[in-house]
Amino acid sequence: MRTRPEAPPLSAVLGAAAPVTAGRIAGQGPTGRLPLTPEMLRHAPSGDLFGLTQNVGMGWEASALGGPEYVIVSTAGGIRGEHGEPIALGWHTGHWEIGLLVREAAQALRARGAIPFAGFCSDPCDGRTQGTVGMFDSLPYRNDAAIVMRRLVRSLPTASGVMGIATCDKGLPATMLALAGCGSLPGVIVPGGVTLPTIGAEDAGQVQSLGARFSHDLVTLDYAAEMGCRACGSSGGGCQFLGTAATSQVIAEALGMALPHSALVPSGEPSWTELGSRSALALMRLHALGITTGAIVTDHAIENAMLVHAAFGGSTNLLLHIPAIAHAARVRVPTVSDWIRVNRATPRLVDALPNGPRGHPTVQVFMAGGVPEVMLHLRRMGLLHEEVLTATGDTLGATLDWWEGSERRSAARARLGAGAQVSPDDVIMGPDAARRAGLTSTVVFPVGNLAPEGSVIKATAIDPSVIGADGMYRHVGPARVFTDEREAIRAVKGVDGVACISPGDVIVLIGNGPTGTGMQETAQITTALRYLPWGKYVALVTDGRFSGFSTGACVGHVGPEALAGGPIGRVRDGDLVEIIIDRETLASSLSLVGVDGVRVEAHAAARVLAERSPHPELAPHPALPDDTRLWAALQRASGGTWAGCVYDVDRIIAALEPPSST
Repeated sequence: MRTRPEAPPLSAVLGAAAPVTAGRIAGQGPTGRLPLTPEMLRHAPSGDLFGLTQNVGMGWEASALGGPEYVIVSTAGGIRGEHGEPIALGWHTGHWEIGLLVREAAQALRARGAIPFAGFCSDPCDGRTQGTVGMFDSLPYRNDAAIVMRRLVRSLPTASGVMGIATCDKGLPATMLALAGCGSLPGVIVPGGVTLPTIGAEDAGQVQSLGARFSHDLVTLDYAAEMGCRACGSSGGGCQFLGTAATSQVIAEALGMALPHSALVPSGEPSWTELGSRSALALMRLHALGITTGAIVTDHAIENAMLVHAAFGGSTNLLLHIPAIAHAARVRVPTVSDWIRVNRATPRLVDALPNGPRGHPTVQVFMAGGVPEVMLHLRRMGLLHEEVLTATGDTLGATLDWWEGSERRSAARARLGAGAQVSPDDVIMGPDAARRAGLTSTVVFPVGNLAPEGSVIKATAIDPSVIGADGMYRHVGPARVFTDEREAIRAVKGVDGVACISPGDVIVLIGNGPTGTGMQETAQITTALRYLPWGKYVALVTDGRFSGFSTGACVGHVGPEALAGGPIGRVRDGDLVEIIIDRETLASSLSLVGVDGVRVEAHAAARVLAERSPHPELAPHPALPDDTRLWAALQRASGGTWAGCVYDVDRIIAALEPPSST
């Protein structure tokens, strides 16, 4: 698609002698004296002393070396010019502007006599890698980045606290894992905010279906080109919908790791910029009060986060990340039964993109009150643990007391009404109003002969028009089996000679779990189905996962995965697959109920699955990187996807040690 550029001349690459003759070969060291004492010289580690030398070597005044030291780790990416213009692009808008938050935080720390250190571990864009082998690195990146960030923090042994600044799908979960794993230090998360919606244009989720809609003659080439260009209303922040990026921001705040009303702030706006300095003050306050991250991320904080996830109707990817955060914090890891209990306790209370019914962009959710507003409703329902500590240094109960009568709350809600002509109570609702609006519980876990270990569906995102009057979703359809996501999307588009998916079909995408693809997302399929007129009549079943903005009858995380012997790997084209979801009781099932288009009894279906060999084309993707194969093996030994795809060191060591001879 892109032409090869003309090669620069070799002489320009090799260079000339002038820069060498013009440069210095010695320099004058910093002036002043290190604030050393006899006690320090006798007993301090040499690293502490050399650190002071490095500090002044980088230009810090020797006379200002006595303050506490704080680490700021972020996922900032790209290089911005003096006026914000791109010198080198980042991978996505989510890390493009957060260097400004780092600057604000550092300046606030410095103004109070502290010494800030900034390190970076940038992150990929899940939207950019959809449908490509780049997605094979997406979920494994999270563990890698958390490890790098923790190593950076531990590599400043004199640090008094740590701040994490991140925005998007894997970078922010990685940052939360990193800080949760540094439980002996005070820590604060600063969410990177959201992109503004564009007036008169499609959002960043909808434009990802342009290819499918064009293939079915639903949009013109000119329309696609214009909408694809206009989707981002500002240059920074996570996407405008409640996908994994926005949900991760919500969870950071719900855990108490971020300041109240800090998730979903519009990137680059004054309410966003000031988060850097206020979060720096919060970090110094936690240090002064002796409150560590370990005192904030507790069993009860994890349950609060799960409740908020359910109330927001958040991304199912957080079923991978919240258990991982709990594991990193060394607290109880939630189980499927915990998720079921939590989702039975509260319906979805937030009407946001992509779930609807109206679908407000995330900035409107922020202006309606965001996380603390949702928590007020959960408190009135008697569900929250109010005694937990938060990044303010105070309890959640005290924080919510402040929020309820705060000027910030009234100003934000008034701004939404005046600026967007939207009532905040139509965006964030109480439980009764939510039920009247048709909002139901978020996450359901179907089991059955195709998913003996369980699976996941965001039931609240199924199109209401295919839900029965009894609140049930029932679908029986012929399987269209694919072992490659790229072949499946060709079938959805009906291109390249692949028979088009038909209404009523069940797409069964196998080999898409950790062992086959690094558990890639299937967002290009789910997004296409949402915006095709007949897409709501098609179901998708996979051992992979979905993007946070996926909607529809999409069943993922099917366990065991096909390449681990799961029965989903034995489905064939024409088999009848049945999906039943009760959105009221959360009872659900995923089962093979027929062969070659003919229904059979349950025992016969079980026998077919037991006797069949795996699909003949089932295999790990040939482009799967060795790095991801190693990740898949380590997380499988650690409990797999239901444990959060973590590295459980004790279990891994036990698996590697030879059996005892005694």
